[in-house]
Amino acid sequence: MSEKRRVFCEVTGRTLELPKRLQRIVSLSPAITETLYELGLGDKVVGVSAFDVHPEEARKKPILGSYSHTNIDKLITLEPELVFLTTGYQRDLALRLADTFPVYAAELPLSVSSIVDMVRRIGLVTGELRAGDMLSKRLFQTVCEIPKVTHGRAYIEIDLGGPVSFGAYSYLTDALNLLGGSNIFADEPCEWLTPDFQFVRAAAPEIILYEPKMFRREKLIEVSKKFVTRGWADLESVRGNRIFVSPGPADMMAHHGPSFITKTMPWMAECLRSLV
Repeated sequence: MSEKRRVFCEVTGRTLELPKRLQRIVSLSPAITETLYELGLGDKVVGVSAFDVHPEEARKKPILGSYSHTNIDKLITLEPELVFLTTGYQRDLALRLADTFPVYAAELPLSVSSIVDMVRRIGLVTGELRAGDMLSKRLFQTVCEIPKVTHGRAYIEIDLGGPVSFGAYSYLTDALNLLGGSNIFADEPCEWLTPDFQFVRAAAPEIILYEPKMFRREKLIEVSKKFVTRGWADLESVRGNRIFVSPGPADMMAHHGPSFITKTMPWMAECLRSLV
């Protein structure tokens, strides 16, 4: 039998010739890096991005750059057999790197099931089919076992250098829906958006889910004061102390790896249950 595997990447339009067992993997996507560790391939990861903090051990790996830039000279010295990225904000970088390196770009997930699909896809691409199947089944089971609610209008905000919220094409909106709640921006035909503060006030969300900028902690009182300055003092969620700040300091809601399902969704469900 051949010692190589042929894997086609839809994003780059290239067929990769990969060894049956990868030994040197670079991942510039935090979600994929976490998935590789969950698949038992952490020791094969030789390079990551500056934002790869899931799991904590990933921070010990050589750092190559950010979401949209990488150190080409350093990447060459690592001699990767495979370089992982995602689409969306990394599409252009993936296409540039594909001219020189064996690149596989996974689609940015738009739903919770897309996260599970990404996990299975990484298992297939790395040749770890059984591990990928087992992990994807465990994630589906976790989603089914999370206690659900019957209502709960929520506003989600993540500080990505400014306030960002999310529309119909986001896994966060889908997660709220699966948990029994709803996103006040669920009808907006986009993945992310800069929130209109007047719209948020008029929508009167029952709870607010807030995530500080990565590596930064914000106390609830600080977040509440910020919302009051926006004219939200009379919102039920602000007045009734139903603002929930993600524990941090690493991303939770902004992270779409397996732990979004195993850790973030249960946290979101707990926040929604405060309305019961």
